[in-house]
Amino acid sequence: MRIRNSFIPVRGVGETTERRMWEHGIREWGEFRTERAPGVGATTASRIESFVDEAAERLDDRDADFFDGRFPSGERWRLYEDFRDGACFFDIETTGLSHDRDRVTTVSFHRDGETETLVRGRDLTADAVSEQFAAADLLVTFNGTRFDVPFLETSLGLDVGTPHLDLMYPCRTLGLTGGLKPIETELGIARDGPELTGRDAVRLWYEYEDGDERALERLVSYNRDDTVNLRTLADEVAARLHRETVPDDANVGDPLGGVATGPR
Repeated sequence: MRIRNSFIPVRGVGETTERRMWEHGIREWGEFRTERAPGVGATTASRIESFVDEAAERLDDRDADFFDGRFPSGERWRLYEDFRDGACFFDIETTGLSHDRDRVTTVSFHRDGETETLVRGRDLTADAVSEQFAAADLLVTFNGTRFDVPFLETSLGLDVGTPHLDLMYPCRTLGLTGGLKPIETELGIARDGPELTGRDAVRLWYEYEDGDERALERLVSYNRDDTVNLRTLADEVAARLHRETVPDDANVGDPLGGVATGPR
């Protein structure tokens, strides 16, 4: 689903009204006509028209912040398809769970098919992380809202303001619970590297500090696999949510496909 298919950012338009509009052929912004929108009063119609006028320009400008602030939190997955190519999938490894006591050891970023890893004591700095985030339209994590982002903000003194899609929440909407690894297994998403856990990541870092360079190689490989698989997971989650959200007969594009026909 693309952003242009969505009307729920407009005050007065809920899921039921939006679905009814789709079913009556209003499948994207350019197809909105008051006379074709059953149950939409004059005030709401005026709000829709005002939103569409501004949103079309914002979308052309790739202003993810605008949409991040207007979509309900449970529907921000709808930003993914439009900003997928500019998304930064990232994951951190640490020496523990405390933002105050523990340290960030590695941070991996996956964007445009390329993966980069920053390592503590080498190139992991606030400026380097900020540069990665500044170049992204959208951040994509798993449990990053509660863990990765606040950990980086505390440890490196950052203020992360880039729009953020935390896949843990849309996964829960789909009934996919638990951590990233069990969800990957349930969906059949494979990993290139060895099977490791968060505890292994901590152990590998301390082995590296004791002089084992191969331990760092394994840690980096594990961290990088997390970020690469986040893209696969995001694709699958967005496609599934599209199918659950859109009625079969509404003809609102395809999961991660084009928008239904209509003027743009």
